[in-house]
This record gives sequence, C-alpha cells and structure tokens, in this order.
Amino acid sequence: MLQKSVYSLLRKLSAIWSPSQFWLGHVRQLGIFRWTPTRSDLVGIGEIRSMALVTDSQKNPRKEGEGKQQMEATASTRRGPLSRITGVQLLGTGSCAPAREVPNEALAELGYDADWIVQRTGIQSRRHGEDCEATSDLAVQAGKLCLQAANARASEVDMIIVATMTPDTPTPSTACHVQRELGATAAAMDLNAACAGFMYALVTGMQFVQSGACRKVLVIGADMMSRTVNPADQKTYPLFGDGAGAVLLGPTESDCGLLSYCLGADGGGGELLCIPGGGTREPHSAETLSRGRQFLHMDGRAVFKWAVRTLQDSVDEVLQAAGLHICDLDLAVFHQANTRILDAAAESLGIPREKLFVNLDQYGNTSAASIPLALDEAVQQNRIQSGNHVLLAGFGAGLAWGAGVLKW
Repeated sequence: MLQKSVYSLLRKLSAIWSPSQFWLGHVRQLGIFRWTPTRSDLVGIGEIRSMALVTDSQKNPRKEGEGKQQMEATASTRRGPLSRITGVQLLGTGSCAPAREVPNEALAELGYDADWIVQRTGIQSRRHGEDCEATSDLAVQAGKLCLQAANARASEVDMIIVATMTPDTPTPSTACHVQRELGATAAAMDLNAACAGFMYALVTGMQFVQSGACRKVLVIGADMMSRTVNPADQKTYPLFGDGAGAVLLGPTESDCGLLSYCLGADGGGGELLCIPGGGTREPHSAETLSRGRQFLHMDGRAVFKWAVRTLQDSVDEVLQAAGLHICDLDLAVFHQANTRILDAAAESLGIPREKLFVNLDQYGNTSAASIPLALDEAVQQNRIQSGNHVLLAGFGAGLAWGAGVLKW
C-alpha cells in the first residue's frame, strides 16, 4: 500500500508539475517497486482536471481558434477501451523511401537554420518523392518487399489496408491502386488516422485475421508529407518526409499478437494540427490557396505537450493491461515525430535509451509510415526476434492515438 501511495502521489504531482515525471521514470527504471497502477489510478487525476474545464466553448460548437487551452488540457484525459488480439502473427515486413535525400544543408541554402533543425527536432535528413511519384508508388514497393520477406504471393492476400492522409486521389482509394499494381484480388480500403494511422490499421487487420474472415492481411502505412507542408513555413517544412512501411498478418496457434492495445481520439483538439482547406468544409479557391489553407497548420507547443502526456499515459495503460513492466520490453517503437518528444516520454517512462528505436534523424516525420518503416529497419538490424515484446505507440492529428504491446 505504501508503494501504491508513493506512485499515486508522483502521478498527481506530474499533473501539476512536469519535473515530477522525471522522478516517476527513475523510480520505475530502478525497480524500487513492482506495483503496477490500475486504470483508475492512471486517469483519476485527469478526470478531476477535465471536470474543472467544462466551459461554454466545450458545450457549444467551437469557432476556429477558440478554446485551444481547454483542448490542450483535456485531450490526453479521454481514453479509449483496452483490449487484446492474439493468435495473429507478423509474417514479414517491408519498407520504402524515395531515393531523393534532402539533408539539412540543402535546406540551409534556402534560408533554413540547419543547427536549429537538429537541436529542436533531431532530424538531420529526410526523403522527398519526385514530382512523378505518388503515395501508392511507395506503398506498392513496401508491399512487394514485405511479401518477399514473408515468402508469400499477392494472390494469397485477402485484404489490403493502407493507412494514409495523403492519398493519390480522393477516390479511388490508394489501397485499390496498390491492389492493382500488386496483382492481388484482395479487398482494399484506406484508413486515415494521420500519424496514428498505422496503429488503427494494424488493429483492424488483426481483427479480420483473428475472426477468421481473412487468412492474410497486408497492412501498409504510407504518406508523402512533403506535399502537405508549406516550403515557406520554417517551423513545419523541415519536420516531414515521405515513406512507406508494410507488415503481413496471418493466423497462428501461439499467443502472438497484441497482448493489449488502446485506441483513442479527441476531435476537440482537431484544429491544433490540421489541413483546413481542400475538403467539403472549405473547398479550394483562389482565396484559400492564397492564404495557404492547403498546407498543414500546427500549434507546435500545444501538440508537443499533448503528445508527451498521451504517449506516457497510453503506454502506462497497455503495459498494465498486459501485466508487463518496462523491464519486460525488448524494444519500443514510437511514432517518429520529434526527438524531444521521444526523449521526454522515454525518460518519464523509464525506458532505457538502448531499447528505444529511433530513425527520425534519417527520414523525418513520415506520419503513418513511421512505425512500420521503423519496424522493418529493426527487423533488418536483428533487433526483433521471435517471442520479443515490442511496445508500439502512434499519436497525431485528430487528435488520435494508439498504443499496444506486440508479442512478435
């Protein structure tokens, strides 16, 4: 009970004073106690804070720009249900990035501060597709390499799910383009949850396999984020790159799969990270284009704070549900958004640096592609073996997030 009280006190302190997260992480990492908090312990303080933040702007439709402080404060307190999907294994992985590399030095020639980019984001380079390339081109190549690694044929695939926020066209879906180019006869659909997209697609694909509806599901995360950012915006343009990653799912008699997972969203924070123009709400026009409404708009400070809190809280939840501790993990693969986000979350969670996979420095933020691209590189580097526990977490626009503990 004393251990639980200490943990509860640290948790409450972290809600009002962020340095307490530092001590919380070190208590975990040092193994001072093995007690795991319950779900109510994790979210109770968040519910109290949320109750205090009910305002008229939350009860009524919000105009653009209103209630950002309330959105930022409550976004990480709204959690989705925890669940489990086992009897599903990853048969193979694959990835693809455009050949054109854009290092910080190339951006410096355009007036960007190369040192600032590294210090604030950890990114040293990123990949940009050529004008003739589209999201499906990267997805197809990642899919082919994944099928090769799994020693599987396209004709064996029952479903293709492409997580993307940068489709080739509004319709048909990018997944249908991928199906055609792979020569598959599978059902095909896109899924858009931005940077959390791969986690949503992975859970969806696993459910089709577990239910017996599909024998093999190809899940691809692919985005060409370089097409969404304004070259004149020095705070967002250097952050993003293009890429694709894929995994092939199939059934197994073992307990492989997601030992626990959670998915969540908070549309109240949508305007913190969005592309306002180009949809049915705000179709493209000469006026919207002149105002740059076709580009990604981001409240960087608010998103940073939300991402760190959400990453920490969702990881706490899935570990507790799986009955595991940080020391039981073999590798952590988070959405590659910003080195400072990854470092802050890892420190507060007590994840050793050697267990945190990072390739953000080479590719930048590739949105839905970042987790499967990192998984494929980890497999190629022999950092993931059969039976390993791999922690996954994605977070981004929506606001949306997903986390899970995968038994490989």
